[in-house]
Amino acid sequence: MRSVRTALAAGALVTGLAACLALSACSSGEQAAGTGQAAEGKTMTMAISADPGNLDPQFTSLSVTMQVDWFLYDSLVGISPDGKQVPGLADKFEGNSTTAKYTLRKGVTCADGTPLTASTVAQNINFVGNPANKSTRIGVFIPPGAKATGDDATGTVTVTAPAPDAFLVRNVGGLHIVCSKGMKDRSILKQSSDGTGMYKVAEAVPGDHYTLTRRKDYAWGPGDFKQGQSGLPDKVVLKVVSNETTAANLLLSGQVNIVAIAGPDKQRLQAQKTFQREAGTPLGELWFNQKAGLPTADLAVRKALTQALDLTQLGKVITSGTGSPATRLVAPGMGPCPDDTVTGNLPGHDLDAAKAALDAAGWRPGAGGIRQKAGTKLSLVFYYPTSLGPTLQSGAELLQKAWSELGVDVSLKAVSTAEISTVVLAGQGTWHAGLIPLTVSLPSQLVSFLSGTGPPNGSNFSSIKNPEYDAAVAKAAAIPGADGCADWATAERALFKQVNLVPFVNATVPIFGKGATFDLSEGSVIPSSIKMLG
Repeated sequence: MRSVRTALAAGALVTGLAACLALSACSSGEQAAGTGQAAEGKTMTMAISADPGNLDPQFTSLSVTMQVDWFLYDSLVGISPDGKQVPGLADKFEGNSTTAKYTLRKGVTCADGTPLTASTVAQNINFVGNPANKSTRIGVFIPPGAKATGDDATGTVTVTAPAPDAFLVRNVGGLHIVCSKGMKDRSILKQSSDGTGMYKVAEAVPGDHYTLTRRKDYAWGPGDFKQGQSGLPDKVVLKVVSNETTAANLLLSGQVNIVAIAGPDKQRLQAQKTFQREAGTPLGELWFNQKAGLPTADLAVRKALTQALDLTQLGKVITSGTGSPATRLVAPGMGPCPDDTVTGNLPGHDLDAAKAALDAAGWRPGAGGIRQKAGTKLSLVFYYPTSLGPTLQSGAELLQKAWSELGVDVSLKAVSTAEISTVVLAGQGTWHAGLIPLTVSLPSQLVSFLSGTGPPNGSNFSSIKNPEYDAAVAKAAAIPGADGCADWATAERALFKQVNLVPFVNATVPIFGKGATFDLSEGSVIPSSIKMLG
C-alpha cells in the first residue's frame, strides 16, 4: 500500500490504482483495542486482497506488491507515521532539486549476510534511472537519466539528476534497494528476495500465501528502530483473500491478525472496537484512454462523458456514503501542498449539455439510440477493480446507466489487480475508461503517469498530452519542496481543464488488527512497528 508508487487502493492501495496501483498514503488514526503484553516467537498473518505477482520491487506499480516488499527491502530514507523523513539505510541525507547525497548506516547486511555497499546502492539507482531497463519506478522515485556514484570507503552515494526534481532527496530515498545478487540475476526476485529487509521469503505459493521469516540480525531502520524490541513476529504469512467479507471473518475468528477493509464490512469490525489505523486514499478517479484513434482521445467526448455523471452520487455509492470530495490528486494528509485544484475545474453534471456536445462533435443518435460517427458506434470498454468489494461494481453500473442515457454503448469489465497491471499499465489490451485510483504522496510522483511516453517504454498509460501541465511541472520541479506548490497546483488544474482525468471522491480505508498492533507509513504497515500481543 505504499506509494505510487502507483498505487491502486486497499490492497493499494491504490494503488493504488485502487487496490492496485498504489495505496500509499495517509493519515493515521486508531481505536483503543490494542492493549496487551508483547508476545515473542509468534506468527503474524496478514490478509492481502490480491496476489502480488512479481515481487521484484523495481518492476511493480501495485500497492499490494509494495506492501509485501516492505517486509523484504529497505529504502535509503524512511517516512514516519506523521509523514516526516527519518533515517533508513542512510543515517544522513541532504540535497537540492538536482543533487542528493546519502551516507549509509554502518553494519547493514543483505539477507545472505553480505554487506550492503554504496556501489550496490548506486547500481540500483542507475538501473532504475536508465529508460532502457523499463523499470516502473523510473519517474516515480528515480528521475529518467539520473546518475549515481557510490564511494564504498566512505559509505556515501551521490545522485545527480539531469533535470530539476523538487523532491529529489525524498524520491530517490524511497526506492527499495536490491542487493548485489539480485541485481545480477533479477529472476530470483520474482518469487523470492535479495534485500536488506527484516524478513526474507521462505515459501511462495502464488494465489494462496507467502511465508516470510525474520532475520534476527536485523538492526537498522527505519527511524529509531532498535534490535531486540519486543513483540516482533518470527514469521509472517501473507494470505491472499480476495473477498472482504471472508477477510473480516478471518480477523474476527483470530485466523488473521491484520487486514484492510474498504467496503461495508468495516462497520462491523469497528463495532467490535478492533485495533485500527486508517489510510486516506483516492478512490474515485476516472481515467480516459487518450490514445490516438480512440473516441476518448477527443476532449469533447471526455467532457460530455463527465457531464453525464452525477459525481457526488457516484462518490456516495462507491464509498458507501463515507467518502469525502476529492480536492487534489495527492492522497489526503500527504505531501506538502494544500491547494484545492479540483473544485470548479471539472465539468458539472448536465445531461442536456452533454448530449448537445456529442451532437456538435458529430456523434449522432443511431439505431437503438446508440450514437454513431462516420458509421462507427460510440462503444466503450470500462474497467473497474474487483479487489475493493461490491461498491465498485455498483458504481460502475451507475456509470453505465448514465452513459447509456447519453447514447453510449458501455461494456463493463471487472478486472483483477493483475489484469489492470497487464492491460492498463502495460498497455497490452484495449480500454477506454476506468476507475483507477492512483495513490501517491508527492505531486512529482505523478508526472511519469501524466506525461511522456506510454507503455511499454513509459508509464503514461492513458496517453495524456497536455503542454500546459508539462510547462507548469517544469517550473515547479525547479523549486525545492513546498515553495513550488502554486506551480504544482497550476499543473493539476491544467489536467482538469482538459478532462485528462477526473478525481471525485476520497475514501478512508481502515486497517484492522487483532492480536497485533502496528503503525502505518504512507498507507503501508511498517514491519518494524508490528507488536504481537499475548
